Amino acid sequence: MSNSTFITLYSRDIKKLRNEIGQYQNEDTLWVQLPGTINTGGNLCQHLIGNLRTYIGLTLGGYGYVRDRDAEFNRKTFTQKQMLVELDTLHEIVIGTLETLEDATMNEEYPRKVLDMFPEQSVHLILTHLLSHLSWHLGHINYHRRWAMQMQSTQQ
Repeated sequence: MSNSTFITLYSRDIKKLRNEIGQYQNEDTLWVQLPGTINTGGNLCQHLIGNLRTYIGLTLGGYGYVRDRDAEFNRKTFTQKQMLVELDTLHEIVIGTLETLEDATMNEEYPRKVLDMFPEQSVHLILTHLLSHLSWHLGHINYHRRWAMQMQSTQQ
């Protein structure tokens, strides 16, 4: 996958994530715990922000960031409105970072150990992994939003 393809796909999925978060009808729905699930839509979004800010923004782009992974899953760090602003910032950081990477950089060793199963981890491999992680949780958030909104409408 070329750098321009990564830019296109990350841009698409971060915009989709922002759209999903924006479609939650209210703050409570974003944080509702659904039966049989572990994470809320809000917690998953916070996790994706922390993940991409750390592994792309900080590690590849040099953007300052201190991650609190525990808080991503256990606290309401952002309101819905703040989350939308954070996603706009995330888009700028991720796309800005990817635009600085040359195609040759994709074959270089990623500066941090991310995946235990791969002894050698190129920038390309990690960007592919992070993109699939983003898409995977984007699907969870879409499902959470639809189910939570349906539950809320039947309770009214």
